[in-house]
Amino acid sequence: MGMTEKEMFIEMMKKRTKKFAVDVIRFCESLKTSKASSVITYQLVKSATSTGANYRAACKARSKKEFFSKICIVVEEADESEYWLKVIKDSTLSNEDKELKRLLTEAIEIIKIMSKAKNSTYSKKEK
Repeated sequence: MGMTEKEMFIEMMKKRTKKFAVDVIRFCESLKTSKASSVITYQLVKSATSTGANYRAACKARSKKEFFSKICIVVEEADESEYWLKVIKDSTLSNEDKELKRLLTEAIEIIKIMSKAKNSTYSKKEK
């Protein structure tokens, strides 16, 4: 028996959020070495890896309330990742402009997708 569209979407998002975390880790290795970049790297790696970890936790949620709670964390962590990537961009800590731009785009995409999931869960929860 094949996977439903929803199951395929969930698997795709698990892979996508994990890839985002791995790509961020690799990107951070290329940053200019400084006290600031080590602090920012720590924060960014934390939020990027937390995005995927909390999405996985949301998928295992035992209730709508638990799912909503976890998906809110996913949105927050993805948003924080976008913030740290913008800080890197504005402080020119990276020479990898193309990859930085790609990661920013991906963070924004993940925020949009997860916000949609969050908002549709919230509207269903109210009923």
